[in-house]
Amino acid sequence: MLRTLRVRPHLVRLFQAQALQQRFIKRHGTQSTPGSSNVGNVMRYVSTAIVLAAIGAWWSLATTDPAPPLESRPGQHLLVESDPSKAEVTRILSQDAYSFIVRNVAGVGRYDGAQLASNSPCEDRFTHGLVFPWHNGSPWVALALFDGHAGWQTAEFLEKNLLPSVQQSLGLMKPPSNGQVTPERTIHDAIMKAFVDLDNSIIKKAEDASESDQSLQEKVRRFAPAFAGSCALLSLYDPMTSGLHVACTGDSRAVLGQQSPDGKWEAVPLSTDQTGRNEAEVARLNAEHPGEEGLTQDGRVLGLAVSRAFGDGRWKWPSETMESFSRRFCGPGVLPPKYSIRTPPYMTAEPVVTTTTIKSDRPSFLILATDGMWDRLSNQQAVDLVVAWLDSRSQGAGTEEPTSYPPFDFGSFREGVSPGFVKERTIVQDDNAAVHLMRNSLGGNHFEMVAGRLALTPPYSRNRRDDITIQVVFFNSDTAQVNK
Repeated sequence: MLRTLRVRPHLVRLFQAQALQQRFIKRHGTQSTPGSSNVGNVMRYVSTAIVLAAIGAWWSLATTDPAPPLESRPGQHLLVESDPSKAEVTRILSQDAYSFIVRNVAGVGRYDGAQLASNSPCEDRFTHGLVFPWHNGSPWVALALFDGHAGWQTAEFLEKNLLPSVQQSLGLMKPPSNGQVTPERTIHDAIMKAFVDLDNSIIKKAEDASESDQSLQEKVRRFAPAFAGSCALLSLYDPMTSGLHVACTGDSRAVLGQQSPDGKWEAVPLSTDQTGRNEAEVARLNAEHPGEEGLTQDGRVLGLAVSRAFGDGRWKWPSETMESFSRRFCGPGVLPPKYSIRTPPYMTAEPVVTTTTIKSDRPSFLILATDGMWDRLSNQQAVDLVVAWLDSRSQGAGTEEPTSYPPFDFGSFREGVSPGFVKERTIVQDDNAAVHLMRNSLGGNHFEMVAGRLALTPPYSRNRRDDITIQVVFFNSDTAQVNK
């Protein structure tokens, strides 16, 4: 179907003026000669007409869709509010929070989650839900979080692909029958294989793209998860065995809060941070790269904070390969010359997997969090905070007296005010356990400290907080207590 072209009147005037100029030039030429002042005057007239016609055309086009009045522009009041209200602070902390009641998996009552960005965009990602290791088997509860670095691309790739890969790998195992239990070692191997295979696919997709006939746009897109990097922390709960499987690659951390028979709560670490400060990791690297001195310095592995990660091609490819990929596809470049790259890869995505039996006669909960939270809370402090949250819900939340603090700015940290968690600053006011942990890690009842940290925007926000992602799972808890 042909469309009729509608020419606006102002454009007609412009075309007519241009045609007049062309006819004049054809008849009289473009050069002025002595005694040809009339010609010059006419030319100036024609030129002026064209200019006016062009201005008219531009003005008509520019005002076809009138600009909104200044007072109605969205966001114009963002800088006016210099003292955000407590409701606004809660809104920011809760904007990416979620809570789910679990009704079809025995032993699990509920899980909560929350995320707070510092980078723009946030480099953390997370996922959660039910997985079915065997088609006809009972569902398992799965939660995972991914702490990206040097970009968000690897973490986003894991968000979409890690759980499906783990489920597929578990599905290749022989389903248990006749009351038999699948050996822990078999489950661990399946999870580890899923992690390693997925990381290999990230690296191989980039390598294959470099020599393919794909467009440059597609090649750059396929390189992104290999140039960036990410940690991964996964938990899987099997209701048939009450087994909690935790797989850790990097420095996100899983901690179990478990009540003992005497009523005390214990913090049980289910993962260990994999960094250059972890003696076991340093020993592993030295054994894998004998004769190479200085692989770990100041708690870092050849400059990287973690000793295991997905992506991070700079620590996995030979220097010559990385230099080629960097030159052709604008990657991050080779590691500085001070690092001797002799026998890569130095980084692996293979996780450390543990299995813990959740005892049915003891209330317990699991905390998963990226290092943005653990930088400010110890294992026991995090467990104690969740216990305080549970106690408040069981007893009915009361009204807390507002705490008064001296005038505060970030310079106060140099004058004796602790930037980390302080028990006296604990506050319980959130319905979501993950938001509760986040608020207290940022300052608790010290409103000015929390609000000030939230007011900082990228890139300066990284001076006072990292991206934070938290998930909390409740086992064997009184549902009336946890879910009300």
